Amino acid sequence: MNAIASTTESAGHGMGASRLAGAYLQEMRAEILRYLRSPGFVLPTVLFPATFYLMFAVVVGMGRGNDGARFLLGTYSTFGVMAPALFGFGVSLALERHNGLLTLKRALPMPPAAYLLAKMVMAMLMALVVVMLLQMLAVFAADVQLSPAQSLRLAVTCTLGALPFCALGLLLGTVVKGEAAPAVVNLVYLPMALLSGLWFPLSIMPPLLRWMAPVWPSHHLNMLAQSAVGFGEPGSPWPHVAWLAVFTVVVTALAARRLRRMG
Repeated sequence: MNAIASTTESAGHGMGASRLAGAYLQEMRAEILRYLRSPGFVLPTVLFPATFYLMFAVVVGMGRGNDGARFLLGTYSTFGVMAPALFGFGVSLALERHNGLLTLKRALPMPPAAYLLAKMVMAMLMALVVVMLLQMLAVFAADVQLSPAQSLRLAVTCTLGALPFCALGLLLGTVVKGEAAPAVVNLVYLPMALLSGLWFPLSIMPPLLRWMAPVWPSHHLNMLAQSAVGFGEPGSPWPHVAWLAVFTVVVTALAARRLRRMG
């Protein structure tokens, strides 16, 4: 496996700049098309957070003002961007390791990072689609007032906010077996959303769970998303950004080390 990786790396370094860029773009295009042609991935990823938002912000919150709907926009935007990163990376990588596709990819004359970069771009594009859909529902169905600056800030925050979950999905994909991956990712995805205060306010949780909330990347992304829609905590958002950046770098390094060792 290491010999294959070395051969592939040499092939990537031997390409000219235009061929190298073309290889990355072709891998991104193939990855995006593959997921778009998989309704079992696209529909739940896009519709699940939108359905929850319609239920709780529009139907349940009808007639209660739009502050609640605006707050839930930040919450469900965070919840929505977690899925394409965790499932697009974690489940697909585990399955592709299991069925040998990753080994084949490494044997091809392509840049070694193109495979993972393509998955990352796919996850970020899906995150952007989810956030834009939620914003449309907020504005047109829940009568939420968003300035262009708030809308842009939320979209950028959540699109880039998919990166820590890409890193976590990458790590999970190197740890679990193919058949077990969906169950394991759900065991991380749903409790993390709950324990971060995405479904229930942290104020009603037991003190221990409230104290542990800042451990999860979803908590920090939610704080940034809430700040984007006007509910931010007093003070600078940069501690949340720094925590997410450190989490992304550390978890990616752990995943890359395991991927080199285990394949």
